[in-house]
Amino acid sequence: MNDPAIPNHRTSRRAFLGKLSAIPAAAGLSSWMDLPVGDVPISLPMKDAFDIKGTFLNSAYTHPMSKGSRHSIQRFLDERMQNGKAPGYDMAADRKTCMDQFAKMMNVDADELAWIPSTLVGENHIVNSLRIPGSGARVVTDAYHFEGSLFLYGELAKQGLDLTIIRPKNMGIDLDEMDAAITPGTKLVAVCSVSSINGFQHDLKELCRIAHAKGALVYADIIQGAGAVPMDFREIGLDFAACATYKWLMGDFGAGFLYVRKDRLPLLKRNQYGYRQIKAFNSHLFPFETPGTSIFDSTTKEDTGGHFEVGTLGNECVAGLTYSLGLLERIGISNIQRHRQPMVDRLQEELPKMGFVAMTPKGSTSPIVSFAFRDAEKQLAPKIEKAGVNIQLYEHRIRISPSFFNDMNDLDKLLRALY
Repeated sequence: MNDPAIPNHRTSRRAFLGKLSAIPAAAGLSSWMDLPVGDVPISLPMKDAFDIKGTFLNSAYTHPMSKGSRHSIQRFLDERMQNGKAPGYDMAADRKTCMDQFAKMMNVDADELAWIPSTLVGENHIVNSLRIPGSGARVVTDAYHFEGSLFLYGELAKQGLDLTIIRPKNMGIDLDEMDAAITPGTKLVAVCSVSSINGFQHDLKELCRIAHAKGALVYADIIQGAGAVPMDFREIGLDFAACATYKWLMGDFGAGFLYVRKDRLPLLKRNQYGYRQIKAFNSHLFPFETPGTSIFDSTTKEDTGGHFEVGTLGNECVAGLTYSLGLLERIGISNIQRHRQPMVDRLQEELPKMGFVAMTPKGSTSPIVSFAFRDAEKQLAPKIEKAGVNIQLYEHRIRISPSFFNDMNDLDKLLRALY
C-alpha cells in the first residue's frame, strides 16, 4: 500500500541515484541505506530497509533492526576498536540526538526524559520514588498490564499495598470500572498504553482526567505504543511513562526512556544515586586541589536524568537509535499506522472464519491483533515454521503484529500456513 502523503520511490529514483553516486564506496556498505536518513527514499512497505529472513509478522516481540541502524552501530564499534579515535563519531552527540528526537516524538521537553535500561526499571523507579513500597498506598491497574508489572504490584501487595486489578470485559478494560476503582486517596494508576496481550488501547487522556480529579497519578508502559501509534504526552496529560527501545522504536536491548512530567518531579524522592546525576564534583584531597573542610563537595542535576540516571548507558543501542528514530520521524508514525491498518483489519476479518477466536476489539488501531486457539503452540508451530512465517505463539493463543515492511503478500503466506 502506497500512502499518497509519502514520496513514491519511482518518482524520487533519479534524485536518489544522483545522491548515491556522490557518496564514496565504503567497505561492507553498499546498499542505499548508506545514505543519511534524511536522504532515504520513502515508499511503504520498506522491505529494502531490513534484511529479514522469511515472513516476519512478530514485531511486537522484537522489531527487526534496520540496515541503517546496523551501520550506525558499526560507527560505534569502530570507535570502540580504535580507542575513541574513530573519525566522525561523537558518543555524547548521539545521546543528545536521541533524547531530542524522542522528546519531539512525544511532544515533551528533553529534560523531562532520562535514560533507563528497560521499561520495568522505569516503572520501579516511579513506584519507589513515590514511596509506595511498605506504605499501604492504593494502586489501580488492570489484567492487561505487563506480567512483570503485575508481579511487581503483587509482591508489594504482600507487603501491605492496597491493590485493585480490573478484569477485562468485551476484550477491553471498562473505563467506568477504572473510574469506580480510583477512589480518593489512590496513589497511582498504572497501565499499558497498548496491551501486549491483545493490542487494547486505553483512552489515556480520559483516564488521566479521571485520576487527576481524584488526586491520583498515572503511569503508562508505552513499549508497545512508542513508534507504533501517535502519542502526545502534553495532550494526554500523562504523569509518567517508560519504554525500552527494542520494539517499535527499532533500537536494541539495554536502553530506554523514562518520562516524568516536569511539575511532578518534586513529588519524587531520589531512590538511587550515581555519577550521571552529578552536576559538579570537587575534590579537596589530592595535590594541587583547592583545600576544603571535607574530602569533596558536589551538586546534583535537577532534571529527570539527574534524578534517575545512575551509571553507564547502553551506548551501542544509542548509536542505532540515532538512525531508527530519525527514520520514524521521516516516515511519520501516522503514515505507518495507516499502512498497517488494512492488514490488521484483514486479519480480524479472515481468522475468525478459520476457527480463531478474536481477542482484539474490532476497529483497534494498534499494531497488535490476537486470537485464542486451543493448543495453538502445539498445533501451529510446525505449520508456520515450515512456511517460514514468524508470529508469536502461546499455549492457547496467537499474536500477530505487522510493521511498515509488511504487506498483504505477507498475510497471504500466513493465512495459507494457518489454513
